Amino acid sequence: MSTTERHDSEPVMVAYRLPDTSDMPIVPAPARRDWLDQEALRHTYRCLPLRVANQNGWWILNDRTFTVRWSGGDGTEDLEVRYADEQPDGLATSHFGRGILTFHPPHLIRTPPGWNLLVRGPANLPKDGAHPLEGLVEADWAVATFTMNWKITRPGTDITFAAGEPVLQLVPQRRGDLESLSPRIAPLSHMPDADDYRAWRQSRLDFVHTFVHAFMTGDPSVGDDWQRHYMRGTHPAGTRAFPDHQRTLRLRHFTQEGEDAS
Repeated sequence: MSTTERHDSEPVMVAYRLPDTSDMPIVPAPARRDWLDQEALRHTYRCLPLRVANQNGWWILNDRTFTVRWSGGDGTEDLEVRYADEQPDGLATSHFGRGILTFHPPHLIRTPPGWNLLVRGPANLPKDGAHPLEGLVEADWAVATFTMNWKITRPGTDITFAAGEPVLQLVPQRRGDLESLSPRIAPLSHMPDADDYRAWRQSRLDFVHTFVHAFMTGDPSVGDDWQRHYMRGTHPAGTRAFPDHQRTLRLRHFTQEGEDAS
């Protein structure tokens, strides 16, 4: 039986650890982001689509702190990577030139049959001076490793990647799902539950009017009474929740198998 299958037919993803490499831990992506924990931005967590997107995959964490500086040139030598511990042979290198920083994750990841692996930057975690590049890997059969690449966007500036900082997010996807969709455009009148949309729109307009009036007049009675229909998975016209509504993702941690005897 393949290690990417189980007796109970649960799909399994395996990260095969490459020998003689530094460790880059793999963890479920959390719901919170440090930059959103500021007092002025905490209300952002009320946005359920953002919170769930934060958790949509697994992070691979940087192993050692380093600073990267790009001169603006196209050569590999124009991107300097300096590790804080001054040890050589880090997992982040200048490999492609043109201001691209390349990570070499110490795993060969195998997805279940029929699953691709979207390799992208950490969701909703902007980094000043560097932008993550995405790749889609057929990880159910590939025997080659992949790289994670960041395009440096601020020449002449030291940009630090700290130890423990996420440098990529793994998002498995069933191959062919997107291509199986038949996208169309139709007028709202063709939508089966268009009346529910209209009820939501009117409730939002009423809420905004009440909230703005309370803000302008200093009326504290509105308080923190935000609309939470989507958060609850309900329509404004009813209280029954959508049965498959997700308010959080509970991704499993990678479990450790036996040591390689080779």
